[in-house]
Amino acid sequence: MKNIFIHLRVHTNFSLAEGMLSFDYLSKFCRQNNQPAIAITDTSNMFGVLEFSINMVSKGIQPIIGMQVNISGTENLENCVGEVVLIAKNEIGYKNLLVLTSELSVNSNFDKFISYENLKHYKDGIILLTGGIENGFVGKPASLGNLKLVNDRLKILKDLFDDNLYIELQRHGIKSQVNAEKILLDSSHKFNLPLVATNDCFFENENKFNAHQVLTCIDKGLTISSNNRRLLTKEHYIKDSNKMISLFKDIPEAVENTVVIAQRCSFFAKTHEPILPKFPGLQNVSETEYLSNVSKEGLMKRFQVSNKKFTEKEKVIYENRLLNELNIINKMGFAGYFLIVYDFIRWSKDNNIPVGPGRGSGAGSIVAWSLNITDLDPIKWGLLFERFLNPDRISMPDFDIDFCQSKRDEVIRHVQNIYGNDRVAQIITFGSLQARGALRDVGRVLEIPYGKVDELCRLVPNNPASPTTLKEALDIEPKLSLAIQSGEEISQLFEISLKLEGLLKNAATHAAGLVIGDKPLVEIIPLYKDPKSNIPSTQYNMKYTELSGLVKFDFLGLKTLSILDMASSLLRETDSSFKLEDIPLDDVNTYKEISTGETTGIFQLESKGMRDVLSKLLK
Repeated sequence: MKNIFIHLRVHTNFSLAEGMLSFDYLSKFCRQNNQPAIAITDTSNMFGVLEFSINMVSKGIQPIIGMQVNISGTENLENCVGEVVLIAKNEIGYKNLLVLTSELSVNSNFDKFISYENLKHYKDGIILLTGGIENGFVGKPASLGNLKLVNDRLKILKDLFDDNLYIELQRHGIKSQVNAEKILLDSSHKFNLPLVATNDCFFENENKFNAHQVLTCIDKGLTISSNNRRLLTKEHYIKDSNKMISLFKDIPEAVENTVVIAQRCSFFAKTHEPILPKFPGLQNVSETEYLSNVSKEGLMKRFQVSNKKFTEKEKVIYENRLLNELNIINKMGFAGYFLIVYDFIRWSKDNNIPVGPGRGSGAGSIVAWSLNITDLDPIKWGLLFERFLNPDRISMPDFDIDFCQSKRDEVIRHVQNIYGNDRVAQIITFGSLQARGALRDVGRVLEIPYGKVDELCRLVPNNPASPTTLKEALDIEPKLSLAIQSGEEISQLFEISLKLEGLLKNAATHAAGLVIGDKPLVEIIPLYKDPKSNIPSTQYNMKYTELSGLVKFDFLGLKTLSILDMASSLLRETDSSFKLEDIPLDDVNTYKEISTGETTGIFQLESKGMRDVLSKLLK
């Protein structure tokens, strides 16, 4: 394919606090510049791979999946760590990338490298580019004129990757690249290795360069005047085919090989129908049969232990509702889901771990009530099962389950023991630069006095439920516009903040979400390890974790339940028969007290909005 260049070195927004490129921009860029394919090669992660694949395919663009990582050579090599790019040719390569990125994250917290042994073991189906000049496994020693180290490393890589190895050339106007290029060209001939041209892309165009400099400083806690910050150039933007072809017009085969590599790559990440693990311990009985049996037994126990005396007519109503729900649950294939939730809630209650009575639409299920998943009688309180599960609206059930905060980890360990440590993970979340945060971070990097920046931040409306953007704030608050006109310093502050607002800044862990797989999760999804957590998380956010086929279970640690547990223990010192569940839900005095609006310190009723509503209801 003549006059086409394919980008194989792209750092998106998921190269946290490093890349600025969005998937929407990439797809638009490819369509406008007649580029039929593009690669994603974020630094040490595969956070955005599924989202990227879905986005590109929907626009008729071939997604190429890769990542930039540090690898190590053999022990006898000096300074053996260096950067390369790994690209998945096929499904085997993709699955090997899942293992490598997970190993890198879970065991190294993204600051180490892939060992030579791991690279050797998981190399199948992967194309390797030798890396750039600044930190490249081959490029850096070439820039230093260390021909022996270049040859040693190329020999190692050629032995591993054979015809899946390409020597990477870059031209960002950096002197060290010019110095390295002759050695790399000579090495290409010596080892009979193909060349490939890349442009290490971090931002959209040259106008975003200054903003990118500030972004990298934010991440490292540096200022714009720091001597030890990473220095890129204005050339590290995503160039169109004509610019890249012109840049490498003296080495056309290096451009042509970008297309060759794209043609060799035939795999992209796909969505998957929900996958549930088999409920353990069942012998000679199906999940649907077992669910029906334990639900019916549970309903009979509810009749027996309830303070209410059920008439035979009422029992028939409950039993018919139960059968109807079971029919829907089993037809939709969700028996296993109910059993999994039933098991860890039963275990929790058997081990004196407080569990919430139920909230959300799941409280409308009489099956859930019969299994002690919830403690609210849905018929008594007029709750509809169809809000939770509806055959006409196909979606996964999702119980919102609260556990005592101090004992939540015990429940998770139980789940790990049942299904396997390698099949259970939390879900990642991403923090982004929002209006006030962007102003404060950019102001610090630009070394603008804190008081001046803080004064401007206070003018940005603070609405956590629906955060105000900087653009919206400028439209709302005229003082901000006047401040911008007051001088270059503030003008630059807003110009850069507007460019950085919305970019992902850091990764964390979802407060409640947990996934359980039917096989080791690394076979399905890349894994991440939050340094603050003792179990892995998915590298995909909740939406794309579920689209990959994994089912989310909510394990929310609730401090209120811990307090109630403590209070109950104290009350039982004087009244051994005290039980929380015996407290009536229709106590008149309690509702009278709540209706005053004096509910500070009461869970879910203490916000100003809730207190105002309660006060109005009294009137």
